[in-house]
Amino acid sequence: MDTTTGPSAGRTQPVPPRAGRREWTALAVLMLPLLLVSMDVSVLYFAIPFISADLAPSSTQQLWILDMYGFVLAGLLITMGALGDRIGRRTLVLAGAGVFGLASLAAAYADSAQLLIAVRALLGVGGAALMPSTLALIRNLFHDEKQRAQAVTAWTGVMTLGISFGPVVSGALLEHFWWGSVFLINLPAMVLLLILAPLLLPEVKQSAPGRFDGTSAVLSLTGLLPVIQGVKELARNGVQLLPLLSVAAGLVLLYVFVRRQHRIAHPLVDLELLRRRSFGGAVLANLFAIAATVGMAVFLTQYLQSVLGKSPFQAALWSLVPAAGAFVGAPAGAVLARRLDRGSVMAGGFAVSACGFLALTQVRTDSALWFTLTACAVYTSGLVAAMALANELALGAAPPERAGSAAAVLESGQELGGALGMAVLGSVGAAVYRHGMANAPAAARETLGGALATAHGRDLTAAFGAFTRGLDWAALGAAVLMAAAAVLALTLLRARRSGPSAA
Repeated sequence: MDTTTGPSAGRTQPVPPRAGRREWTALAVLMLPLLLVSMDVSVLYFAIPFISADLAPSSTQQLWILDMYGFVLAGLLITMGALGDRIGRRTLVLAGAGVFGLASLAAAYADSAQLLIAVRALLGVGGAALMPSTLALIRNLFHDEKQRAQAVTAWTGVMTLGISFGPVVSGALLEHFWWGSVFLINLPAMVLLLILAPLLLPEVKQSAPGRFDGTSAVLSLTGLLPVIQGVKELARNGVQLLPLLSVAAGLVLLYVFVRRQHRIAHPLVDLELLRRRSFGGAVLANLFAIAATVGMAVFLTQYLQSVLGKSPFQAALWSLVPAAGAFVGAPAGAVLARRLDRGSVMAGGFAVSACGFLALTQVRTDSALWFTLTACAVYTSGLVAAMALANELALGAAPPERAGSAAAVLESGQELGGALGMAVLGSVGAAVYRHGMANAPAAARETLGGALATAHGRDLTAAFGAFTRGLDWAALGAAVLMAAAAVLALTLLRARRSGPSAA
């Protein structure tokens, strides 16, 4: 038993065991399903026209085919994180891999829109089982702080890049195969995980977890889903009564969920952990980061395709160029964090990201593509560096036996941040676009897609200019978010350690 009381007693902390080849191999095994789970959020972007031709879904069904996976994934993260802490994280990873693999097979051969929606929901269940457990197991595989930081940096990079790789992989597969192939690529990774996980991953669970509270699980699901759904609807269609009511109802249910966590003996979410600056501040910083990233991604994709005239596959390939910033920013942030205060390094990362977004405010319809992509690479490098440190800080602040539920809270915040980013920055850009098209026909005034369908010549040039000004203002909003995140990192996360004692 460790009896050290600190340097003042003339004793030193025992050196934690360092991870070897087995642990790093285990991390590599975990990264492949994580890549596929994050890719599945965006892998259908190119496949939808083929699915529509084959299954003839209604417009509502088409939206559910796209959104069902993300909704179920977000709604079940908290439940699955707590469940993994109780029944064992390796057990939950194996169960999630089995469900994800079987659902992928069923999705590939779905013969109706209704069946595809149902199996997309099952994919969300499998993904929700996998994601918090992959992050939580890093806490158990890597005890050395430096190695754990490297592992969390890799986890953050894979999760971030997966969303960008989804459209590219989808486009490449659809060049040669039918739309079901975008699901079948999941099978080899899940089979590999089922074979290797029992050999490489430790089984970790709480020694006395107490009763699993099903009521809290239902409240977290029914609270998060209407909030995220409502926010996405507001981003798509503007301010309307039903989405506002959906958000309000979800917030009420989440309030009831939080109150219940205070009262019950074995809560799904450790509210005391959320009150710690090192954890709560990291969750909030990540929320801001994802909000800026997702909010801008919508504009950049449209800019590449509609304004610059790139094909969808070309746009997806060009959108990978800024990912190079992640390969620079994440390692640089990890190195600086070993020499400087983590909160200060995170603030610096957010400041770099803000500079990238500010550069995007100068994008015009005739701007050089290299300028736009360079600005994106700058903001990506700062964001990924800061997010990796935030993830590591939050994971280190959680007790090892509660790492699953801590990871789930962190990831739930990211899902909510993505929805808020689409709504807030999307609304800013849309308002600027409509203002610039005030004298245009109704269809062209509402969206750039409407202008492409109805306008031509000078009117289309005006639409491109109005959209680009909307992108500029959305980028300014993202820069403000990054400035706020930098201030948050300096005030809440500076001079804090990542151990469980951090307050």
